[in-house]
Amino acid sequence: MKDSLLNELQQELLAFARERDWEQFHSPKNLVMALSVEASELLEHFQWMTEAQSESLTDEKRQKVGHEMADIFIYLLRLSERLDIDVLQMVEEKIKLNHEKYPADKVRGSSKKYNEY
Repeated sequence: MKDSLLNELQQELLAFARERDWEQFHSPKNLVMALSVEASELLEHFQWMTEAQSESLTDEKRQKVGHEMADIFIYLLRLSERLDIDVLQMVEEKIKLNHEKYPADKVRGSSKKYNEY
């Protein structure tokens, strides 16, 4: 189910790019750069906020943050399609690796990196 939804989104994004003749600009390098820009735009919404403020956004701010998150997701989906990487499979693999790198009994309550505990 999830796979088919992602595939549908990727196809919709590909069609969108092709209709505008933008696929020529969507090289992996350019998509990664666009991802970085969008991540920075997301970061900008939280710049100078306190921890508490970052957890209690206004409805307007939540919508703006959500749009930035969507931009990031869109570029990530385009990149995964261009590189033929199954991002859901990679997420599952990464979760397993993180379980191994960060065993709960050793890292609970700590922000240390896996090689520091």
